[in-house]
Amino acid sequence: MSASIPGSRDLPVSQYDLTTYWGRVRHAADISDPRTLLTGPAGLEQAKGVIAQYKQNKIPFMTPDLWSAKKIVDATLHPDTGEPVFLPFRMSCYVMSNLIVTAGMLTPGLQTTGTLLWQIGNQSLNVAINNANANKSTPLSYSQIAKSYCMAVTASCSVALGLNALVPRLKSISPNTRLILSRLVPFAAVASASALNVFLMRGEEIRQGIDVYPVLSDEERAKREEMEDAEPLQSLGKSKKAATIAVGETAISRVLNATPIMVLPPLILVRLEKTQWLRARPRMILPVNLGLVLTTSLFALPLALAAFPQRQAISASSLEEEFHSRGGRDGMVEFNRGM
Repeated sequence: MSASIPGSRDLPVSQYDLTTYWGRVRHAADISDPRTLLTGPAGLEQAKGVIAQYKQNKIPFMTPDLWSAKKIVDATLHPDTGEPVFLPFRMSCYVMSNLIVTAGMLTPGLQTTGTLLWQIGNQSLNVAINNANANKSTPLSYSQIAKSYCMAVTASCSVALGLNALVPRLKSISPNTRLILSRLVPFAAVASASALNVFLMRGEEIRQGIDVYPVLSDEERAKREEMEDAEPLQSLGKSKKAATIAVGETAISRVLNATPIMVLPPLILVRLEKTQWLRARPRMILPVNLGLVLTTSLFALPLALAAFPQRQAISASSLEEEFHSRGGRDGMVEFNRGM
């Protein structure tokens, strides 16, 4: 993000109030805005140049152009490395990247092979997105990524195949209820595996900890802005408790995102399949399914991302003893939760 751009003056974190849920929703909508994907390397460099001018006190205050540049940078660069996130795995591409695999998993009447292939495809994408957007202060090795990937795929396929075998045997419920339950099998598989995927892909953070930083007071920020050669803010160390919070909240947000996407489209499609219009046009089932998934995803992603702040601030006294009395403003420290 903008922290990697030269200059001692910090940009405002957001133009919205991130202490409120709806403020975070609006901020998340900016980060996940697919229109930022249209910005090429030249546009990114231009945005970084505008931000650099502000950070070097060449622009006195935030302008619409500056906010637009910050939106592009925040949606493109990883907050820890300052490098662009590979385009298909950015949050701004999340909806488009997930569209096909989600619609595939929700396809009515999938057989065993189809279920396995779509679950493998979904978990492969989840592994890539989780790894690309994780806190990078404690990276995973390739062998750890491969191990985590195999475990996540095994979990999702086991849940999906197990429930697919179980639902038809529920003779005590009505056929319509059984149909609805069969359409919700992908949700159960995706929700459980998505949470597990986050813990597996970011387990090294919990084992080793992630970097935490003191929260600066307004006076300290002003002093840093006056310094022409201010050094980057130094980490206080790695906290396992902060990592547990970061990974846990990210796992919850993945489940919150999957819930409406994997529940609403299949339930709506069940109702639409009973209409005369769709019965007469069976070829429209796929495009209708895609449309339902796309619409739900566009609304669900910002709501899920905003459940917890990305830049989390907590009391230093709630972490390991080594961080006690080392917090900044009001004894607080902060860390990057990841996305």
